[in-house]
Amino acid sequence: MDLLNTLVDKGLRRELPTREEALAVLATSDDELLDVVAAAGKVRRQWFGRRVKLNYLVNLKSGLCPEDCSYCSQRLGSKAEILKYTWLKPDEASQAAAAGVAGGAKRVCLVASGRGPTDRDVDRVGKTIAAIKEQNEGVEVCACLGLLSDGQAERLKDAGADAYNHNLNTSEATYGQITKTHTYADRVDTVQKAHAAGLSACSGLIAGMGESDEDLVDVVYALRELDSDSVPVNFLIPFEGTPLAKEWNLTPQRALRILAMVRFVCPDVEVRIAGGREVHLRTLQPLALHVANSIFLGDYLTSEGQAGQADLDMIADAGFEVEGAGTTTLPAHRSEVAAATGGCGSKSAGASVCGSSATADEAGCGSACGGCSGHAGHEAPVAAATDGPVPAQAEAGDVRSDLVAVRRRGAGTDLAPNA
Repeated sequence: MDLLNTLVDKGLRRELPTREEALAVLATSDDELLDVVAAAGKVRRQWFGRRVKLNYLVNLKSGLCPEDCSYCSQRLGSKAEILKYTWLKPDEASQAAAAGVAGGAKRVCLVASGRGPTDRDVDRVGKTIAAIKEQNEGVEVCACLGLLSDGQAERLKDAGADAYNHNLNTSEATYGQITKTHTYADRVDTVQKAHAAGLSACSGLIAGMGESDEDLVDVVYALRELDSDSVPVNFLIPFEGTPLAKEWNLTPQRALRILAMVRFVCPDVEVRIAGGREVHLRTLQPLALHVANSIFLGDYLTSEGQAGQADLDMIADAGFEVEGAGTTTLPAHRSEVAAATGGCGSKSAGASVCGSSATADEAGCGSACGGCSGHAGHEAPVAAATDGPVPAQAEAGDVRSDLVAVRRRGAGTDLAPNA
């Protein structure tokens, strides 16, 4: 297919596709799907080989958020029966992080619900970062605390944070339809603050909220323009008790096409399969590894992911390998810039831009996490046990509540985490 040959050539040169080409990827048929995945896989292997970076989420503060993000189980007025608790102590967070690191994660993502941190909250998170790094040598830490005020990104950087996550979620044109308590511009401002402070800026999107193909392309182009260092791609989980509970708009094939479009637009940037991968990709998850080079290990913020060992088995069975702590995530042309500019790409991460000329690419926590105001795709649960037969093939629009499991273990509980 001429389109795919063109996109591969552009991806290998780090050249931006046209909007028409990006839209054409989303418009390909299911018969063409394996060709699309194979083409995106050539670009992925050029810049990241067969490595898969593992990230691990720790929900420092769950629920009770004053923001009204329609997709989020922690939102104001949410009736979702999720865990609710205030700040974990530094030693509690460090213990939770250690479970993920032991499972192979090289990045720990610290998330807290809320509009944004107070200065006291920043101090609290700083102590938590110190505790985690003291017990886990070489681990990267990404913070996701919502909207940042002036000076807070610099304080997080000084405290040892490597990255900051804040997702754009959807296009500027449709942002007001999913959130009223803050603006798209507020989110852009926070990503810019993180970047300016020398943190690796992690920012991504949520697919499946009823957006158009044009919206998806708009937000991915905006992420490239912002120099987002890593791009988590979340797939909405329509959590019961939220306004988007009935929005089941994705099929596994659609999810793969979205990932491929992101890879073509952001060829040498860390693309992470984030929230909702188990729910929407389901048995096609291994195919997605040919497009993305990063996933979350185990559970998410308010929902359960598949068993951590199942993640590791999937990676091995698909012919990929877990990226080691001593391996640089980013290609050299990005990691060298990250080291020079104070980013965290010099050793095991980076601070890159979505396919632009020079920066360094990084992982970030904002992927599948779950729904604080600083996040996007909140649910990435695993198929829960059901009392009856599960349909062999669900169509877009079919409600699959059997795939959504609220997290009841790990951080904030007395049960062992899933890592």
